[in-house]
Amino acid sequence: MSLSSIVQIVSTTTKDVDSISLPHQLLRDLEEHTPVVVEGTVKGRQAPKTSNDGKRQPVASGKPNLVTAVEIKLESLRPLNTFPQDLMASEDKVFPPEQRHLQIRLDKSIRDALRYRSKAARFIRDYLADQHGFEEFETPMLFKSTPEGAREFLVPTRNPGMAYALPQSPQQYKQILMASGVPRYMQIAKCFRDEDLRADRQPEFTQVDLEMAFASGEDVMRTIEDTVKALWSALLDVKDLPEQFSRLTYEDAMSKYGSDKPDVRLGAEIRRIDYMLPQDLIMKLGPHTDPYVEVLKMSISEDANETRKFVTAFMDSPEAQPFIQNPDGQPGIFPFDSRKPLQGLQPFGFEAAEQVEEILSLEDGDLVILQARKRAPFSGGSTPLGNLRLALHKAAVKQNLLPKPSGFAFLWITDFPLFTPTDPNTDAEPGQGGSAGLTSTHHPFTAPKTPNDIEMLLTNPLQAKADHYDLVLNGTELGGGSRRIHNAAMQDLVMREVLRMSEARIQDFAHLIEVLRAGCPPHAGFALGFDRLIAVMLGRESVREVIAFPKSGKGEDLLVRSPSRLTEEQLGTYHLCLKQGGKETTS
Repeated sequence: MSLSSIVQIVSTTTKDVDSISLPHQLLRDLEEHTPVVVEGTVKGRQAPKTSNDGKRQPVASGKPNLVTAVEIKLESLRPLNTFPQDLMASEDKVFPPEQRHLQIRLDKSIRDALRYRSKAARFIRDYLADQHGFEEFETPMLFKSTPEGAREFLVPTRNPGMAYALPQSPQQYKQILMASGVPRYMQIAKCFRDEDLRADRQPEFTQVDLEMAFASGEDVMRTIEDTVKALWSALLDVKDLPEQFSRLTYEDAMSKYGSDKPDVRLGAEIRRIDYMLPQDLIMKLGPHTDPYVEVLKMSISEDANETRKFVTAFMDSPEAQPFIQNPDGQPGIFPFDSRKPLQGLQPFGFEAAEQVEEILSLEDGDLVILQARKRAPFSGGSTPLGNLRLALHKAAVKQNLLPKPSGFAFLWITDFPLFTPTDPNTDAEPGQGGSAGLTSTHHPFTAPKTPNDIEMLLTNPLQAKADHYDLVLNGTELGGGSRRIHNAAMQDLVMREVLRMSEARIQDFAHLIEVLRAGCPPHAGFALGFDRLIAVMLGRESVREVIAFPKSGKGEDLLVRSPSRLTEEQLGTYHLCLKQGGKETTS
């Protein structure tokens, strides 16, 4: 029987109050949401009565399709617990996170999302096993601290000075499995990263983790494509996804969309036009004397006045502050208006205005946005103009000036830089802690893409490309993977000579170097963000909406009140002390 089914209970009595049966009286006095045991005679339920117009009357629930075909003639009733009167519970009541149990119980959309999540997990497991020969292996949750890239959660032990680390991913263990003779591994794994939280991030999250021996990145990408298409067909009844997903290099994605996870449904491609602009305009756009200047067009309205009102409202909103305070300079925003001199593009000058109008195919009401940036290679995940593109589109959709984008635009992003310059002004992620001023763009186990990229490791590592691939859907990174370094000498070279990690930190990876040394085969893998996947499939704004017990924006579980403060006794048990105001407090 479905968990959402309704069983009708029939309890009869006479008009004489004194003759009301005990079960019937209990039924009348029962508080809503009380768990009970019902005993009685099960029989077929009669069809609902018809009205004078011949139409069937709805049952009391208003959902006749949920009522079972049988009913129970009540003989006994036994409450199993009580529901206190101080708890006001109804389906339209908004419960705080501290009452997550009531959120789940009374919000059908949450329950539906969790059941959908369960169904998707079961499908993925079965499909990878039956269609692609993967076997599921569990890897340890108590690992060791290794500088893969993100911050870790440490678990102290009673052995003084010793601690485990919760795994950022099963990355090293699955590579060890490849060296152990396992041909195809998968796991729906819990992962932990102590990083800044956003709508699509949690301190603990779930990923569909897989690895393939004697495989290339192309093999992995084909496997993921096939699995995703089968999942979309089975759960969303979407059967028209392309045979092969589109691909963009990191360089092309950043130059065309200002993002390494672009939503290509929005259009509004970015172009470089600094070569055609007058110098005085370039100087007004920002502090750089010789910047790159990029432009995009966004069709907001056919009425230039409407577009102008939209721009004014956006620039006065809090969402515009990051762009106004951009150290590379504020954007230049121009509504295209045929009633204005040079169609509203006077600062461009006659020649540049004419060229921009032609290359962008401008029409009345179009928005033209200019942005300068430092003349340097792309790095990171987005540019200010790419972020502004998304913010303007979101604001226009909110004001019903643009339709909400629909459909599923899958995209592979490839050819990422193998290394990224370390930013001394950010404390976001520790990287690998080397002294070369570099950090691995993804993790230090990613293989260079070509022999030419291998040659650049010691001569020009920032130019080396990684054999890494991200799967993007509608502006969300669903997951990423790479071909791994399977040669011990190469792995040691990257850590020691390229990243210039200290000997102590290199020793943290001694186990992996030894494993690779023992004839490890070539291998490649992927990790699909399961929380993000479910959120996107259900059209939810945040991964918190598809997780049973999510953490808050501060990383707290407000229902169970975690994390909790350590007591003096706990500090003593694990040989810990706290630093407060620069002074140590010991137990």
